[in-house]
Amino acid sequence: MGYIQDLRKMIGHQPVVMVGAGVLVTDPHGRLLLGLRSDNHQWGIPGGSTEPGETTEETARREALEESGLEIGEMRLFGVFSGPEFYYIYPNGDQVHNVTVVYESNDYRGQAGHEQQDDEHSPFRFFDPDHLPDEISQPIRPIIRQWVEKNRQS
Repeated sequence: MGYIQDLRKMIGHQPVVMVGAGVLVTDPHGRLLLGLRSDNHQWGIPGGSTEPGETTEETARREALEESGLEIGEMRLFGVFSGPEFYYIYPNGDQVHNVTVVYESNDYRGQAGHEQQDDEHSPFRFFDPDHLPDEISQPIRPIIRQWVEKNRQS
């Protein structure tokens, strides 16, 4: 049982500030790795909440490995995201004010694909930036929007 689950046992669905980390993983063709979440049936990047004593870099790497099966090497800070548009109510009623540290990486080992799956996501797959799915999870949309804009300027 993780920290957030233990906290939820005490406070129920009340709003919490949740620090988390994620990673924008791209393949050699510049495609972005996304997984379909099982709770809201929306696409998102590998990531999750930071455990006590864990750095955000460790969180991003751990979540990428747990969720997609990829071992992440070198990462670069993409941005820190917080504020009203990162408030989210999960389908089960849990309320969070997300503070999300997002990294970028094209340095990974392993293979993400239709065979990789965990309890939170269906298999991950790579998407062309010009053909991303419409159903992107609400707290991830601004992050991906900024990533797409940055890549179009490059």
